[in-house]
Amino acid sequence: MHIRKAVSSDAEELSALLNEIIQAGGTTALETPLSAAEFADWFIDAEFRLACHVAEHNQSLVGFQSLSLYGDPPKGVAEIATFARMNPKTAGVGRALFPATLAAAEAFGLEFTNATIRADNVSGLGYYAKKGFETYDSVVQVPLQDGTPADRIKKRYSVNGMHHMTAHA
Repeated sequence: MHIRKAVSSDAEELSALLNEIIQAGGTTALETPLSAAEFADWFIDAEFRLACHVAEHNQSLVGFQSLSLYGDPPKGVAEIATFARMNPKTAGVGRALFPATLAAAEAFGLEFTNATIRADNVSGLGYYAKKGFETYDSVVQVPLQDGTPADRIKKRYSVNGMHHMTAHA
């Protein structure tokens, strides 16, 4: 698996990957599909975006991970988001992307990366827990577009603690 920075020409393929996840439902807070232009605007060219890396496997993009200041987090904190292709599923996408994202977090001098995960996203909660993210807060009963309440779990990772933790990954 090859990891590299996302570029504008990736937007078409990545928006299709993300839209499949959005349409399946149950894992992302995003509920409205994004066009390639909207995807590029949000994840590749956005003013609040710090980094976005893609994972390539067998000549296709199988996932991406972004680091952003979306939602105006506290100084020294950035939001991390991870998405992996559903069909065909490729094992290890998040694991492969994480070192590049952490290197970016360190380069930006961040103290923490924050992940906000839907409480019903069992695989997402498991992924971040395996990476060493610790739960520090939750937001209860956030309504989805159809009004269904869904809790959000907030987990954070200490960027400075990364050196001894990544040795085991």
